[in-house]
Amino acid sequence: MKSIKVLGTGCANCRSTVALVEAVAKEKGIEIALEKVEDLPAIMGYGVMSTPGVVIDGQVVHAGGVPTRSKVEGWF
Repeated sequence: MKSIKVLGTGCANCRSTVALVEAVAKEKGIEIALEKVEDLPAIMGYGVMSTPGVVIDGQVVHAGGVPTRSKVEGWF
């Protein structure tokens, strides 16, 4: 199971990123543990200054803007 965190303050782009990650994981039949991180000090702790950010298994894989569907598919 992949541990995925979406870093962001709850803006529209952050919500879109969460929905996209959930949809792609479901389509591929991959079980994920998804967490939304909205606490600014926690987000900055990952070195992310532009949200939304995505962290998979402790590694930042994306920051700033909604990732493309093909990019998300590549994570799985």
